[in-house]
Amino acid sequence: MSKLIVLNLGKGNLQQGFSTVIAQLWQTDVPTPMQFTGGLPAAPQLERLYQRWQQMYTALYTSLGWRSRNIADFEIDEEDVTHISQAEFDNLSQELQQNLNTWLNSSLFLNIDRKLRTQLLPNEEIRCIITAESDQVLQLPWCLWHFFNDYPQAEIALSPPEYARSVKTNPQKTQGKVRILAILGDRQGIDLEKDQNLLRQLPNAELKFLVEPNRSELTEQLWKSGWDILFFAGHSSSQGKGRMLLNSGETLTIDQLKYGLQKAIAQGLQLAIFNSCDGLGLAQDLADLHLPQVIVMREPVPDRVAQEFLKHFLALFSQGKTLYAAVREARERLQSLEHDFPCATWLPVICQNPAEISPTWQDLCGQRLGLYLPRPNLRQLPLVFFNSLSVTLIIGLIRLFGGLQPLELEAFDQLMRLRPKEQPDSRLLVVTITDQDIQAQGQEPRQGSLSDRYLNLLLAKLEQYQPAAIGLDIYRDFPVSANQPELAKRMQQSDRLIAICKRADPKYDPTGISPPPEIPETRLGFSDFVEDNDGVLRRHLLAMTPNPISSSCTPASAFNVQLAFLYLKKQGIIAKFTPNWDLQLGNKTFPRLQNRTSGYQSIDAQGSQILLNYRFSPSVQAIAPQVTLSQVLNGQINPNALKNRIILIGVTSNSSSDYWYTPYGKNPSEIIPGIIIQAQMVSEILSAALDQRPMLWVWSQWGDICWIWGWSLTGGLLAWYLRKIAYVSIAVTVASGTLFGLCLILFTQGGWIPLVPPMMSLLLSSTIFISISKKLQKL
Repeated sequence: MSKLIVLNLGKGNLQQGFSTVIAQLWQTDVPTPMQFTGGLPAAPQLERLYQRWQQMYTALYTSLGWRSRNIADFEIDEEDVTHISQAEFDNLSQELQQNLNTWLNSSLFLNIDRKLRTQLLPNEEIRCIITAESDQVLQLPWCLWHFFNDYPQAEIALSPPEYARSVKTNPQKTQGKVRILAILGDRQGIDLEKDQNLLRQLPNAELKFLVEPNRSELTEQLWKSGWDILFFAGHSSSQGKGRMLLNSGETLTIDQLKYGLQKAIAQGLQLAIFNSCDGLGLAQDLADLHLPQVIVMREPVPDRVAQEFLKHFLALFSQGKTLYAAVREARERLQSLEHDFPCATWLPVICQNPAEISPTWQDLCGQRLGLYLPRPNLRQLPLVFFNSLSVTLIIGLIRLFGGLQPLELEAFDQLMRLRPKEQPDSRLLVVTITDQDIQAQGQEPRQGSLSDRYLNLLLAKLEQYQPAAIGLDIYRDFPVSANQPELAKRMQQSDRLIAICKRADPKYDPTGISPPPEIPETRLGFSDFVEDNDGVLRRHLLAMTPNPISSSCTPASAFNVQLAFLYLKKQGIIAKFTPNWDLQLGNKTFPRLQNRTSGYQSIDAQGSQILLNYRFSPSVQAIAPQVTLSQVLNGQINPNALKNRIILIGVTSNSSSDYWYTPYGKNPSEIIPGIIIQAQMVSEILSAALDQRPMLWVWSQWGDICWIWGWSLTGGLLAWYLRKIAYVSIAVTVASGTLFGLCLILFTQGGWIPLVPPMMSLLLSSTIFISISKKLQKL
């Protein structure tokens, strides 16, 4: 995880020391910093050593004939430097490094050093910004501080003590392109072709080259919208005032480009690279304009060193390295040149506005600044896997003991309600017996909702239109009256009439309801439904083993199954149950529910049960066309609506107790008559056999566990990779939406896969990992 150290030396200088040094440590996900205080003693000898080093460095590169990118050679004091050797310069460089670290190891600074090391890990990426009023202390080669040896992913940057965020005007920007304004100044004595070629090799870059431009040409381009990077290669110097040589006769300062630069910064300029000599003065002037980042050379730079640094930096930065990581690696790779160019690794330095975010190449390509993702810590991957497995185990155990069943059934209902509407099943017709139908029978003797006379009239009327099957969903545990022999004969001999009885229930109904005495057992079906603890019908009870001892209702199959099988037989499709009580329709077999099936845990799965795949068209009650008893008897129906149909006869009177809750609603106004539920069940079997409409299926327990673990691992990986709470929250929200969408899509295809457990594991795994990683950072 990226961390930022702002080391504010405040007022003071090397002659007097720094009485108050404040170190602020910023963490990526924490809005406020940790702060430590200390001081630094006076170090006049360090100032003299650095001045001596600068003189010898200048004299050495002059005596060796380096091709430099400086505007003019420095004047060398012959009294101080007469005979320069590289060995002497190396000794001085080593002495300077030792004195710098002795100064930073002082007792006044020790508190800051210890507190920082307590909070930081060696593998973390760290940006360390030094701010001070003294230009002399900022010139020191801070990269030699031993702290950076212990933290190989840390890099230094410099800043003046006052800084502010620049005001952006949100310019139009070419998405996916990094816009670079490249200035190639006077090339006398140096080779700028290589710089130009390196820039041309950048991916996703839009380049504008200004070759030895004049002031007006440069100013005009600065006022154009959308530059991301300003690049300068050529001669420059910070002696007295930062200056750069545009062409053989024109030298400019930052002040002379002030308004154009302010406009470019306001329109999104993020980074300036001065691949030229002695650029700290230029960086200081650009800091006054609040430019976010500048990369300069702190001293005169040999032409070859400048080219090598640029080559490595551009390659690393454009390939995804952060700005600081790219500068450090490119700077350290200059060590291979130090035999010919001593102290080459000291030269490149970042000048950073602490109020601005350091961009990545991807940010400059048009993404929003601030979405920097630190390089994930690969050593934490085992923790990610362990965390995801632990969360999966916890969720699995809670689920195993039924703790999630109510939530999973609610999710089932929600998915059911979100499915697209279907057309009604035209193979069915429902004849309802309403309150008006019951009253219309007058004083006719009856023991239930339908008198023997009216039942006979209804059956006679229906049979003349040759329906495929007639299902009588009315209890008749009494014989036909003696004055209706035609009805008794019809019930005994009809090959298409199916009647019902009710199984005994030891807990709720120990006697059950006997079948009509006239109906043979082959044309009987039980009417029992299986409702869940919340009173909702989600399962379809197809068959049960008969128990003649405890109940007079002995058919093995449900009423709706008998009707469906009779219809399918006439269609030439064999429908039966396997020895394991699985439903077989033609050559397709549908496994029955087990006591642990998807969201169900430890249910009573006796007999043969499947999930009830409701047809919503455009409501649960609109499963099939419906007519009343009176309409049938009065001839108010189309005969074609009866022929070869399955006719279901049932009571919808308000006085009936045969009403049920479905996944489509639990309000009293949303209860459904039992005859409609029977029609739904018949339609489910017919549609699976004839229309290839899928029945609801589930995964095995192991399939569910793997699915839950996969989302738990996803949550952990998102937290591991993104780290920042805001980013993780967005990613987890998107992942949750994706999970819900996948579950809904599969549900429309018949698959009920876990939704609540993987959702919980996704959230829990990401939350726990973020919490653990934060604690590890504090160790």
